[in-house]
Amino acid sequence: MATHEYFHLDPFWDEEYKNLEYKKEQFNDPSTMIQWEDAGFRGPFGGYMCDMRLPQPSWNQKVVDFFERYEHWKNVGTSYYRMDPGSMLPTHIDTYKRYIELFDLKGREHTIRRAVIFLEDWQSGHYVECCNTAYSNWTKGFTLTWDWDSPHIAANLGQTPRYTVQVTGHI
Repeated sequence: MATHEYFHLDPFWDEEYKNLEYKKEQFNDPSTMIQWEDAGFRGPFGGYMCDMRLPQPSWNQKVVDFFERYEHWKNVGTSYYRMDPGSMLPTHIDTYKRYIELFDLKGREHTIRRAVIFLEDWQSGHYVECCNTAYSNWTKGFTLTWDWDSPHIAANLGQTPRYTVQVTGHI
């Protein structure tokens, strides 16, 4: 069942995330992208990602520890995400394809959880929505969590990159 929550995580990070090796990541569900295009969206869809296959910030383990200890998630993985101005991901549900394969969760997708931690204060044009609830004016450390099947939107219509860390785990 699609649900979401939010809380504030006290920031403990520096700006090391700005210098990671980000790679362009296109959304990985072609049928959803066709629906977006049929609705008139022209992209670019997605942003730049530095996932757990690449070096992550020196303080990354603190992120993992928090979700294991306080949220009781298992097999926690992180991906740092830079969404540049003009980028968007219209309404979608994450596929978790790589995560499901990696942790043998086929048939147990309902146990997967996702969180996004906003690494900087909100800036004009930065947008996120989850389960039909829009969020803006956040402060650094705003954390949005949701169930595996929760529809959400991300966009950057502003003038500066939007940095987040995407956390995935299962219960």
